[in-house]
Amino acid sequence: MSNNYSLILNLIDYIWFINLKEKNMDFNLLALLTAAFSSLIVGFIWYNPKVFGSIWMKEAGLNYADVKAGNLMKTLGLSFIYAFFIAFILQSLTIHQFGALGMVGGDATIAKSSYTDFMADYGNAFRTFRHGAIHGFLAGLLFALPIIGTSALHEKRSFKYTLIAGGFWVVSCMVMGGIICGWPFN
Repeated sequence: MSNNYSLILNLIDYIWFINLKEKNMDFNLLALLTAAFSSLIVGFIWYNPKVFGSIWMKEAGLNYADVKAGNLMKTLGLSFIYAFFIAFILQSLTIHQFGALGMVGGDATIAKSSYTDFMADYGNAFRTFRHGAIHGFLAGLLFALPIIGTSALHEKRSFKYTLIAGGFWVVSCMVMGGIICGWPFN
């Protein structure tokens, strides 16, 4: 493990008072960055004018000139950061072993032997792309879509807009969850 990666892990450990290495729940920065980047790829496809882009622009009250006039680097950069935040939370929703760690208060060094036994039996169980994609789909459908839908209601947006913008996050969360859960931590 590189020194930079160790420094990042130590900082995270300090902030949350959790030593992730001792719990066999190593933080996989590369998986989270890849998952965050995947949302940009899904967005390039999803919002392409030949897919949903033209309909989305119409429902959002935008035209191609409005979209082109924005600061693309700022938009993509902030989108990536926001997607990283989502990826960070998705790891706890898609990887069940984080739940077991939470049950012992986040410190496996003081956990009873039942936690160690659980991790020995189920340490890599349900760590597949498919399993993560299912949980990501549910997170998108039951969390992201209602947030988009509620905002759309208050902004007086159409139901088409809600389906397109919310659908994007359902698909993105599904892909992100698959990447995070399927990419081994060790």
